[in-house]
Amino acid sequence: MVSRREAAQILDIPLEMATRHGLPSRLSSADLARIQENPPAWLVQSRANRTGKRPVWAELRCYVCDFHETTRPKKWWPDFTYVMCDFHEDGELPRPAGGMRRSEWEGVGSRFRGFVDAPAEDD
Repeated sequence: MVSRREAAQILDIPLEMATRHGLPSRLSSADLARIQENPPAWLVQSRANRTGKRPVWAELRCYVCDFHETTRPKKWWPDFTYVMCDFHEDGELPRPAGGMRRSEWEGVGSRFRGFVDAPAEDD
């Protein structure tokens, strides 16, 4: 048995879409396989409308302790160099390479901070 959320992740659709189109709160692996093998029209249309610019789901994995979660990415998220649980110390990450500057974003997922290492700009 898989939850509606897990099914949405496997089908690569938003949870709201799974709910709107009547996926039950729990479904068997066989039912999910049938949906994948013979997708309903709404799922075919959803896949056809994809622009490919932003993924439907993102896996966040802590660089330090390997805790992970799958969540819907936010429009403001850049491509993070590192993701770390918010209770870890900054010093637990490798230092930025020479000529790189590190930026930090709080409130990523349920408990993470995201870091981006980018070339430092000359002032």
